[in-house]
Amino acid sequence: MSTHLMKRTILALGLSAALCVPAMAQNLFKPVAQVNDSVITEFEVGQRVRLLQVLNAPGATRDAALNALIEDRLRILATQAAGLELGAEGLNAALEEFAGRANLSTQEFVGLLGQAGVSQETFRDFVAVNVAWRDLIRARYSNRVQISEDEIDRALSASGESGSIRVLLSEIIMPAPPPRLAEVQARAERIAQSTSIAEFSGFARQYSATATRGRGGRLDWVALNTLPPALRSIVLGLGVGEVTDPLPIPNAIALFQLRDIEETDAPAPEYGAIEYVAYYMAGGRSPETLAAAERLKATVDVCDDLYGVAKDQPAEALDRGSLAPGDIPQDIAFELAKLDPGEVSTALTRSGGQTLVFLMLCGRTAVINDDADRETVAAQLRQQQLVGFADSLLQQLRADARITLK
Repeated sequence: MSTHLMKRTILALGLSAALCVPAMAQNLFKPVAQVNDSVITEFEVGQRVRLLQVLNAPGATRDAALNALIEDRLRILATQAAGLELGAEGLNAALEEFAGRANLSTQEFVGLLGQAGVSQETFRDFVAVNVAWRDLIRARYSNRVQISEDEIDRALSASGESGSIRVLLSEIIMPAPPPRLAEVQARAERIAQSTSIAEFSGFARQYSATATRGRGGRLDWVALNTLPPALRSIVLGLGVGEVTDPLPIPNAIALFQLRDIEETDAPAPEYGAIEYVAYYMAGGRSPETLAAAERLKATVDVCDDLYGVAKDQPAEALDRGSLAPGDIPQDIAFELAKLDPGEVSTALTRSGGQTLVFLMLCGRTAVINDDADRETVAAQLRQQQLVGFADSLLQQLRADARITLK
């Protein structure tokens, strides 16, 4: 709300006000609505429209202004019922703060509003009802707003720039222990020549060792920035239907086929750290170990749960890390890209296939949030919750009130 823009707006509105007064004078105080015993007049509606126009605020239409005035009446009734009253000192401070947003004193601001046909009383009432309502909401609900550290972490992780790219991939990951490396490498090179999605899916069903094997290797949409950095540029260089060259990863070879790519409006933070837990289970991909892993999935919800599972085992049975994306082993990074926090992958092995990796994603932290003020984020989350309480109370007040349009 710049002073220069306000003055230009006020000049135009002041001229229109002067031209319209004779035609409106006879209907200025015609009742247009009633909220319980409180009447709203045409004058008040016109004043609210003009005030919003001066402020360049949304909702500067007659219908929107009338609805806002009805809600103001409900707010006034609620604050009065609660015994809240904004004293002269508090009101003057609120008026000064509002005018200060335009780098003006209260007197200067009121003077400019007067030039546009907005009365001092209209400005005063507009500010007073909103400040009193804010105080009511804080007094009534502040004790019910509790922000946890996990909520702050999620808010930090969710922040980022708008606009992102997501890709639809199919995968084949074939175990390649040293004795079979040459054989698997030759097969991977043949698969890399696939020219159709159906052909690649057939190879996935035949050779892939991942959970997507039964779906022909088809993955759901994946945000490009969750993929390992080395894979992002490779995928962006593919055309739809094309397959990557064979990608060596520990004890395996991976191939990816691009099925589709699109831009979205979803937030796309650049992740500075990814936290995960790897729990190592003896037996590799034997039916018994895979069955035990499925049972374990049903009993753990977050990464901390795995500490209880591994408490009586050697320390090396559990590995928890929080690493930059480029520092994560590539096969683990491939799997983490498919997961949401709390989800699990059992696609990987270690020790030449003799150990199953029970891999859980704990969370992702965006680069933009490395130096974020946690208290500021907490304050924003508190305000969001208070706004939710305020909206709910207003809806209830509206449902209980007698509202009549004239």
